Amino acid sequence: MKKPTQNFCGNVNRREFLSTVGGGFPALALSGMLGGDGFFNPANAATTGGFQNPLEAKPPLIGGKAKSVIFIFCYGGPSHIDTFDYKPSMYGMDGKTIEVKTFGRGGKKNQGRIVEPKWKFKQYGECGKHVSDLFPNVGTCVDDIAFLHSMTADSPIHGSALLMMNCGSVISGKPSLGSWVNYGLGSVNENLPGYVVMLDESGGPISGAKNWTSGYMPASYQGTVFRSKGDPILNLKHVNGMPRDEQRMLIDSLNHLNTGHLESRYDNTNLSARIASYELAYKMQATAPEAIDLDSESEETKSLYGIGDQKTDSFGRKCLLSRRLVERGVRFIQLYSGGAHNDENWDAHGDLEDNHNKHAGATDKPIAGLIKDLKRRGMLEDTLIVWGGEFGRQPTAEYAKGTGRDHNSYGFTMWMAGGGVKGGVSVGQTDELGAAAVENRYHVKHLHATILTLMGLDPNNLTFFHGGLDESLVGVEGADPIREVIA
Repeated sequence: MKKPTQNFCGNVNRREFLSTVGGGFPALALSGMLGGDGFFNPANAATTGGFQNPLEAKPPLIGGKAKSVIFIFCYGGPSHIDTFDYKPSMYGMDGKTIEVKTFGRGGKKNQGRIVEPKWKFKQYGECGKHVSDLFPNVGTCVDDIAFLHSMTADSPIHGSALLMMNCGSVISGKPSLGSWVNYGLGSVNENLPGYVVMLDESGGPISGAKNWTSGYMPASYQGTVFRSKGDPILNLKHVNGMPRDEQRMLIDSLNHLNTGHLESRYDNTNLSARIASYELAYKMQATAPEAIDLDSESEETKSLYGIGDQKTDSFGRKCLLSRRLVERGVRFIQLYSGGAHNDENWDAHGDLEDNHNKHAGATDKPIAGLIKDLKRRGMLEDTLIVWGGEFGRQPTAEYAKGTGRDHNSYGFTMWMAGGGVKGGVSVGQTDELGAAAVENRYHVKHLHATILTLMGLDPNNLTFFHGGLDESLVGVEGADPIREVIA
């Protein structure tokens, strides 16, 4: 429901009055046909935020293949020219000062000292894709992957770039990608959250929960932080000594009181989400422990993900848990590789080799294991995997000494697999140094449009009315999907 901005007849503004009256009677009929009452309904609170409002109808689906998304977020910005964007002409240029325009944390510069790629590249798969020695396991999966080598973003600063990648805007307060997916499609499993976030053990990204916020949407669409070890969600266990039927009675009583309180506050989405959270938490007490029980998996499967190896165990558990959550109907899962501090994420301003060896070494085998496990189970075709960071890195050194690279939002690489993606293709190109995208330049909004399209949602018509505007993830100007990667 929309909050009035100007009074008219003591209630709502004139625009909202006309909109509501004009759509009221058809909406009432639609509500009846759908079996909805147009008011708060605890039975569907976990999936709709508690409101059955026909005036906020979603656009029709457009036939996408993906049912779930697993977004592997390499926080800090991995170097594209050291991972998947092969630049053979750079070898032998190490230390040479050249004219090149860059813009990063250190500001705008017109020249810099070349840091040549620190790893060799090999060709993999039938497509012959060149992949760095940092990712030998992912290299074996290239025939299932579409590489986007010409991505661009608006900001080379972590905080705003993270918001752009996660929420489609450098301005905070916008709903995140996972919120839009769940808003458009709803939840499949009412016993688990539709949107799960798993952070690095060393901490979360800068700006924290702003990256998985529901923004101006009902609060029930925001991401739920899961842990891959121990209790999946803190404070979820039963109260000591309280039987489950008594707990059910207590929640029913709270729902009754809160629903009565809500009737005169129909636009309070935080209150409706709080009511929904009690119901969802009660159901999750039974379902979440089973979903996170990796001990039920075979030793062969756990080995495939690198579980048991100190280097890969942590991220391997996140990837395997992601597969189990997808099996149980969770729509959107985001895994973070990299935590709060520079030495704990991909932000390689100092020692590039030490940084990328550490983080690629921790994620390469688990990511490849996820792709292979989904494929052999017949799940890859309807599970979309997205890999990337908030931007890439420059071909030149940031400092007078050392191998560290500054941020680069002018051109970087991301990749997608499964969920209706055409495998074994590479789209777009950066210049011979990887400094900027020069062919088929795509903005983050095009990536978002592609993800929504693969999920069966029209990115330019998936809107939410807020502040007098039909807001969308891709903005009022809209964005087309990247057709070259859609099978």
